[in-house]
Amino acid sequence: MLVQKFVFRHRISAAVVGLMSAMPVPALAGEFNETDGVAIKGFDPVAYVTERAAVPGRAEFSSVYGGSTFHFRDAGNRDAFIANPAKYAPQYGGYCAYGVARGYKAATTPEAFSVIDGKLYLNYNAEVNTLWSKNIPGFIDKANLQWPMVARATKVSR
Repeated sequence: MLVQKFVFRHRISAAVVGLMSAMPVPALAGEFNETDGVAIKGFDPVAYVTERAAVPGRAEFSSVYGGSTFHFRDAGNRDAFIANPAKYAPQYGGYCAYGVARGYKAATTPEAFSVIDGKLYLNYNAEVNTLWSKNIPGFIDKANLQWPMVARATKVSR
């Protein structure tokens, strides 16, 4: 009887393992806020910093950093990013800086941004960007404190 129970349990385990191995495995996202597998909705992070402009990138000029794919307007911007990605990558994983300061992850709009001390901060929309601009140093201090906890959150406000 004991041998039969073992064999029965073993067969169930083998069946479960077989089913699990046949299940598709979802692709893992990188460290940055991604839309359709691309960080910062495909906008060029270098252009934000160097031109203070939201410039769409192109897939043929891409690079991976932190497991996330970034697009660039041209090869020059891509190469500048590769040489120093920390200089150009958005703060707080590309999530809304104002939201991070308040303790949560939120999506961003490419045109709602600021560059402070050479660092890119994205916001949810123009209205939130206006709120953010009223106390940027204070919000940066709060966001820096909140980010380690917020970074672990899986829920993103849309």
